[in-house]
Amino acid sequence: MQTIFFIMAALLYAVCAFLPARFKTAISLGTAFGWLLHGAALGADVIVPGAVRIGFAVVLSATLWVSVAAYWLENRNFSLDGLRVLVLPCAALAVLLPAIFPGSVVPLSAKSSLFPWHIAIAILAYSSLTIAAFHAVLMALQESRLHGRQGAGKDSWLDAAIDRLPALLTMEKLLFRLIGFGFFLLSLTVLSGIVFSEQLFGIPFQWDHKTVFTLLSWALFGLLLAGRYLRGWRGKTALSFTLSGFATLLLAYVGSRFVLEVVLHRSLA
Repeated sequence: MQTIFFIMAALLYAVCAFLPARFKTAISLGTAFGWLLHGAALGADVIVPGAVRIGFAVVLSATLWVSVAAYWLENRNFSLDGLRVLVLPCAALAVLLPAIFPGSVVPLSAKSSLFPWHIAIAILAYSSLTIAAFHAVLMALQESRLHGRQGAGKDSWLDAAIDRLPALLTMEKLLFRLIGFGFFLLSLTVLSGIVFSEQLFGIPFQWDHKTVFTLLSWALFGLLLAGRYLRGWRGKTALSFTLSGFATLLLAYVGSRFVLEVVLHRSLA
């Protein structure tokens, strides 16, 4: 049943991504219904009696599920229709991945009761910083368009979406709000992973590729927020740090799990 829900959610996301902006109500309702189907299928797929299913596809799908909710809510407060053209196509692809790459089942009997909370906070951190990365891409396109030739590409679908974005200063405020929230959650993830590693994962703290990439991403986002507060960093500097931090965070779990599960065919969580 969850496979059917995944397919239906993907179709709704795809249709809503490419509908003209004048169908605002249909886009909002379709996105909300797709999000509900996505969440129901994801919950049925992840929650196994006495265990949870974890893998790169599940984490990526859950990350985009939360990102769609963030877009939907933000779009009700600000005119962020341009974000739709990036978030929903990515969500349409990510929603199908758990059906193709199911990951592995991790029994909860040997884990601490904090383990599900650690996973949930980590996914929320991923999601907040993912939507921040989408924001950064839109801001880069928006800035490029402002400095480009007037009238060039006016009729293109993407350019029309970019034209509907709020002013760059508003986009920048939203970006740093998302980064601040995501950094707080990522800090909780890192701290709990280091301090409670043996209770959470059944093994002492280890310096592996996942830890190194996560700490590097945490340092990049922390440096960006410090630079914003102390030196007023903005513009291209802020966008570069945001995208670099996101790419590093993506490598920390999703990228490494993809290699282990798909390339090396290892099922360890």
